[in-house]
Amino acid sequence: MHDFHYSGAQLCCEGVTLEALARKFGTPLYVYSQHTLEDRFQQLDTALAAVDHTVCFAVKSNSNLAVLGTLAALGSGFDMVSAGELRRVMEAGGDPRRCVFAGVGKTETEIEFALRQGIYCFNVESEPELERINRLARRLKRIAPVAVRVNPNVQAHTHKKITTGTYENKFGIALEEVEGVYARAARLKHLQLLGLQMHIGSQITETAPFEQAVKKVLPVLARLRERHPLEFFSLGGGLGIIYEPALASGTPAWWKSDPARKLLTPAKYAARLLPLIQPLGLKVLLEPGRFISGNAGVLLTRVEYVKRTGKKNFLIVDAAMNDLIRPAFYDAYHEILPLSRKRGTLVSSDVVGPICESGDFFCQNRPLPKVGEGDYLALMSAGAYGFVMASNYNSRPLAAEVLVHGRQAAVVRKRQAVTDLWAGETLASWQSPQG
Repeated sequence: MHDFHYSGAQLCCEGVTLEALARKFGTPLYVYSQHTLEDRFQQLDTALAAVDHTVCFAVKSNSNLAVLGTLAALGSGFDMVSAGELRRVMEAGGDPRRCVFAGVGKTETEIEFALRQGIYCFNVESEPELERINRLARRLKRIAPVAVRVNPNVQAHTHKKITTGTYENKFGIALEEVEGVYARAARLKHLQLLGLQMHIGSQITETAPFEQAVKKVLPVLARLRERHPLEFFSLGGGLGIIYEPALASGTPAWWKSDPARKLLTPAKYAARLLPLIQPLGLKVLLEPGRFISGNAGVLLTRVEYVKRTGKKNFLIVDAAMNDLIRPAFYDAYHEILPLSRKRGTLVSSDVVGPICESGDFFCQNRPLPKVGEGDYLALMSAGAYGFVMASNYNSRPLAAEVLVHGRQAAVVRKRQAVTDLWAGETLASWQSPQG
């Protein structure tokens, strides 16, 4: 269950009307539901209750301190891909001992910092990385916990830019090479072979790719466990969410599970995968991001102009691709709803931003309620890979972020000041401002 809904004519987040937030804090504005974050985490935690497990939230999907703090309070672990993300987790109250460090390009500085903080494990992507971690651990007189990321060469049937489990991707080590890699790694004196990890992609909405990957990996994992005292098997992340409305009637039903869509739920996921894994007796790690944060956030925007041409009805809004790049980058769909419910005929519309790029749009030729200048819209399911991928392109300040809890709302990131856009920049010593 998600916590965005119409109450009468007003679109709400939990017990707060979104239009009130837009008017009070301005737009563009990200709004997150604390209850939805908590509910999604608890669904996963409950689904894995039959085994020793840790749910490690993928910080890359949403790294706001208030989001991380919400999950840390529930005992979440964290999956991070930079020292900056680890620092954020620590600032939000997260425990480094429940953190895994992924990513193909870990620097020496990042590895040393993570070792000093006592993270749970490095998910290693290559043999040169194993050698680097071993060398740095020796320098620090430590033993570094590592797991190799295995690439099972499974097609996840998701967008080509978010599939990660085939041999055409930069991630992981090929399945048939993993046993040799572990044998060589076992000779490195400052490494502890703690587990095995896989991750085949993101926004996967059926169990079949996960099952295929696990079945391919399990024989290798069983042999590895005979030779090495492994502690865990990480299934990675990838559970998808609903972006498009479940019904074609225009009724915003995306927050309700529609059985006809065969939505992949944590319970279904666990029911198919845990029976395969349980006989090994290993701890299970899960590294979800989008599943927890995706439907927990929206981006609010104001209609600045309605521009009608001979062929198009453009709704020009104050949010842009720098605020939410997914439609431009991934051709991603986000449901768009008015904050004040409109009745009447739908109008085929393009919702576009002010950036000087033809790709700066949130939808094209989509039937939407008729709105006018000054009306507000919500871009739904924007809690994952939204603000974290934002930029200052066209010298646009970053949006503010708000967290809602029941009838309370708090700014958890101030809107960036225009003067902050050039903070840290200076003219060269031989230049002088023009008068």
